[in-house]
Amino acid sequence: MNLLLFLVAFGAGIAVSFQAAINSQMAAAVGANSVVAALVSFLCGTVALAVVAFARGGLPDALAVLPQQPLWKFSGGFLGAAFIFCTVMLVPRIGLLNLVVLVIAGQLLTSMAIDHFGLVNVAMRKVSALRLLGAAVMIAGVALALFGDRIAAMLDR
Repeated sequence: MNLLLFLVAFGAGIAVSFQAAINSQMAAAVGANSVVAALVSFLCGTVALAVVAFARGGLPDALAVLPQQPLWKFSGGFLGAAFIFCTVMLVPRIGLLNLVVLVIAGQLLTSMAIDHFGLVNVAMRKVSALRLLGAAVMIAGVALALFGDRIAAMLDR
């Protein structure tokens, strides 16, 4: 079962890269308007999720408990909108690879902190020295992806 879940997570990563590239093309098509492209992306996603939520059932019961939720639990939508807007705006400016490796680095470091300290009420999972080493290797990979050509050019001199 873990292998299947890992493959789904890997597929989500593939989807994020395509999503950023596609949304960037939408922004170009609507007059380089990153906000409109992000809005279109969210509207399409909202329609798709509404269809699935309705088909799955239990929507009225789930919606009924929303007024009792603390406001911070709604920030995920704002963070998602900010993420989509940033990807739409940044892909044409810094390139998809640079965007993705920086997003991964940010996700990696933040996820380790969230797990280690149990932030936002997630289960606490201590980060071991070996996991820190793995993160350091990944961050080194990010640096190579971002600056590898410059490093190679400096070494050739």
